[in-house]
Amino acid sequence: MTDDRPDTWLSTAEIRRRFTSHFADNAELPHTAVPSASLLLDDPNLLFVNAGMVPFKPYFLGQATPPFDRATSVQKCIRTPDIEEVGKTTRHGTFFEMCGNFSFGDYFKEGAITLAWDLVTKAIADGGFGFDESVLYPSVLDGDDEAVALWKKISGLPDDRIVRLPPSENYWSMGVPGPGGPCSEILIDRGSAYGADRDWDAGDRYLEFWNLVFMQDDISAARSKYDVDIAGKLAQTGIDTGLGLERVAYLLQGRNNMYETDVVFPVIEKAQELTGKKYGSSYDDDVRFRVVADHIRSSLMLIGDGVTPGNEGRGYVLRRLLRRAIRNVRLLGYEDPALPELMPVSRDKMGETYTDLLGDWDRIARVAFAEEDAFRKTLQAGTQIFDLAATEVKKGGGTTVSGEKAFALHDTFGFPIDLTLEMASEAGLSVDEQGFRSLMAEQRERAKADAKSKKGQHADLSVYRGILDAHGPTEWLAYETLTTESAPVALLSGGKATDVLGNGEVGELVLDRTPFYAESGGQIADAGVIEFEGGRLEVLDVQRQNGLIVHQVRVVDGELTPSAKHFLAQVDPEWRIGARQAHSGTHVVHAALREVLGPTAMQSGSYNRPGYLRLDFGWTQSLTTGQVKEIEEVSNNALRADLPVAWDYMTLSQAKDWGAIALFGEKYDDSKVRVVEIGGPWSRELCGGTHVSHSSQIGTVAITGEASVGSGNRRIEAFTGVEGFKYLARERDVVAQLTELLKTQPQDLIPRVGDLIERLKAAEKELEKGRVAALLASAGQIAAAATDVDGVAVVAARAPGASGGDVRTLAMDVRSRLGEKPAVVVLIGDGDDKVSIVAATNAGARDKGLWANDLLRGVGPILGGKGGGKDDLAQGGGTDVDKIDDALALVPTLVRG
Repeated sequence: MTDDRPDTWLSTAEIRRRFTSHFADNAELPHTAVPSASLLLDDPNLLFVNAGMVPFKPYFLGQATPPFDRATSVQKCIRTPDIEEVGKTTRHGTFFEMCGNFSFGDYFKEGAITLAWDLVTKAIADGGFGFDESVLYPSVLDGDDEAVALWKKISGLPDDRIVRLPPSENYWSMGVPGPGGPCSEILIDRGSAYGADRDWDAGDRYLEFWNLVFMQDDISAARSKYDVDIAGKLAQTGIDTGLGLERVAYLLQGRNNMYETDVVFPVIEKAQELTGKKYGSSYDDDVRFRVVADHIRSSLMLIGDGVTPGNEGRGYVLRRLLRRAIRNVRLLGYEDPALPELMPVSRDKMGETYTDLLGDWDRIARVAFAEEDAFRKTLQAGTQIFDLAATEVKKGGGTTVSGEKAFALHDTFGFPIDLTLEMASEAGLSVDEQGFRSLMAEQRERAKADAKSKKGQHADLSVYRGILDAHGPTEWLAYETLTTESAPVALLSGGKATDVLGNGEVGELVLDRTPFYAESGGQIADAGVIEFEGGRLEVLDVQRQNGLIVHQVRVVDGELTPSAKHFLAQVDPEWRIGARQAHSGTHVVHAALREVLGPTAMQSGSYNRPGYLRLDFGWTQSLTTGQVKEIEEVSNNALRADLPVAWDYMTLSQAKDWGAIALFGEKYDDSKVRVVEIGGPWSRELCGGTHVSHSSQIGTVAITGEASVGSGNRRIEAFTGVEGFKYLARERDVVAQLTELLKTQPQDLIPRVGDLIERLKAAEKELEKGRVAALLASAGQIAAAATDVDGVAVVAARAPGASGGDVRTLAMDVRSRLGEKPAVVVLIGDGDDKVSIVAATNAGARDKGLWANDLLRGVGPILGGKGGGKDDLAQGGGTDVDKIDDALALVPTLVRG
């Protein structure tokens, strides 16, 4: 692309800087500059942050008090509903950045309009964006006469330049009860080449690039984001605006779309270099280039924020993005690994602003490149099978790939359904999605949503919001004490206020003060009891709901009513001791892990309960026995060193400067965070959990396992404290029992067991010889079981226990027994837990175009192997014994094809 920069050209980084400076440095209305939050926030309604206002939702919903009256941010966002449309149009993209300014009970319509119009129209030389007023059209909600008058006053534009639009375009809400209000957009007229004059629905002609939301309505019910019932006016108005950074960038840079901006297009340039194709030469190739550029950047940002590829939720979205990018590069003609070539280009551009991408590159690259390696193997096997299926459908005059075939591709080859849909569409076919879904449902029941996420749905929050407004937040004393005298604030059952909980019933109790730790940061809630005059409650769970601490309780004695008195909340002290040991143990294991593997081994999740911890971390290879042993040794050395454990409060930026680790996906209050350190700089993490005061109080760390929990993610499990000692005692007892059983000493146990295993193997080999001899004697029986496929005698059979030459000898024997009729023989042996494949054809089969090599190439990838030979006899091997039956089932399809 030529460098024909217009006079208005500003880099994306400069646009971002000017936006933030315009608000943060405003003399009359200075805004607090808030850094972008992670793409992963703890919001039960969202998979990812999808708008600039999401981090501020608790303030607009009244769930928390904002620490500032005015704020500005440039927020990372991901939107995923239209992934299939990315590249086909220039409007759809997954990752984008939203510039916003926010007012919480401070300035309102006039202030928002003034600030926006000033920045948009101010000359480039004066720090603005320099848009020509003659092509700008403010839009308002039809009937919002106040906004019309303000736009005329502030901009000086005539009435016919103010566009009135219906609620479907210019009313905003969250789609749930809460705040909402009319919008005012700023549109730019891109000229007659993009649509008809004053056709506001043309889309590309009058392009909206900034939306100003005037929050003024209290919504009582919402059927959609604009079809709402308004109960009245909010007591406190607010402003939420969003300016699309990518849109402004391509408008000022004189480009047609977001893919051609200075941040995104370098990936397309690199893809052109790799593939030899040219962007702008054909629609189909342009779509592929855009998919690659968008998905590479989106994947980079998701991995940077801690997402790893998987089959559920966020991990599935990332896997889908990576695999679509990889496949589109291949469709452009580049067969080699593409991510090592393309992702560093996006890293260098995005790293200019998000510098964490540079420091964390080793981990990001390891996760992404491992996923590409895995997908290339999937493509090799699955694409061939899909092509055969598509050919079979077309040959039969059909237009639909069956649900059974789509399910087999998913279940056997790991082909996600969206990839099957894409490939079918490219082949001019459809897929029986309903049949596929039915088979998926029959195979396994979908996992239930996490219980905690159900507790935070906005539809259920109104009751907690009412309690918070009436009584204020719970006084939380989990760090100070294990016992509090408390008073009841609210009693709930089924999410609603109740007058009584009877003996044995379960409900929710909110107290004015509590010592119970509420589940967070991987640490489960405290156990204990709450006594009251005339009764006793067992605490089953404790959760945070905004500023409230909500206890799930079971009545074990008496009857609980809202008027009950003399509450005594008591945490089980043994439970708390075990929880503290496990949580501090998690920090110790994390620090030991990073010491052994290096700083890129970052925790991605954790869970700890009394006596037990598990820690997930980003890593693409299994750990060796030596590495696990070293991690355990480093951990226990830290315990023996009796390292001091301390915590302090500071700002998030101070904590990062101090070297504290902020874990992926966690939400932190920038005004104050809690940093826990063990042994000074050896372990410093942002954490709100409960901890021991010295590392020796953890007791012991006994690692019980290390395993994969998804592509690019591993898990370590361990016992701590008393549970750790019990685990080691059980191991000791096992050794004692074995030494007694084998009549040997502990130091001789391994050689003794090894000798027994060798003798067992020798005996098994003798048995194996007998099985093989019987197998070779069964050639006649195997030949007699041949089936007819379009006039060809087909034998596709398993040769249990046979391998290598034995399978070859048996296949030739079976072929000779089938006579002159066209015959195909495919035998697969599983001797020594290895796959041996032999394909044989006779002259009649070869006259029909059936070659042994083709058959071997068809079944080999399923088994994770390959091989070769001649037209009449081909032999190979594989690695996946579990897929032998799938490979054999494919043989008739290969013969027909």
